[in-house]
Amino acid sequence: QVQLVESGGGLVQTGDSLRLSCAASGRTFSVMGWFRQAQGKEREFVAGISRSGVNIYYADSVKGRFTISRDNAKNAGSLQMNSLKPEDTAVYYCVVKTTRLSVVTTRMEDYDYWGQGTQVTVSS
Repeated sequence: QVQLVESGGGLVQTGDSLRLSCAASGRTFSVMGWFRQAQGKEREFVAGISRSGVNIYYADSVKGRFTISRDNAKNAGSLQMNSLKPEDTAVYYCVVKTTRLSVVTTRMEDYDYWGQGTQVTVSS
């Protein structure tokens, strides 16, 4: 079992920055990632990072604006979000994989554990 707790969401204006954090506890995991779900839309992949940090992948919509990182010693990760846009408004979920192969994938079903989500709202 892995427990994930996100924090750092909030209401910001277009162009602002936010940093989401994810605290993990329980068994070890390989990949850590973030998904988001806007109201009325399907949940989508945002970013993912392998255990070593070598394999990092971003959705095209956030590339160049968001940065994912993790601290294995603290069992934690973060998502730095810059130049936020109204279309970034969503509930953001921290996710992890417990597979031995530490490869970032974009499918929801590949991730074993999910946090409860944190709301990010970007006003225009």
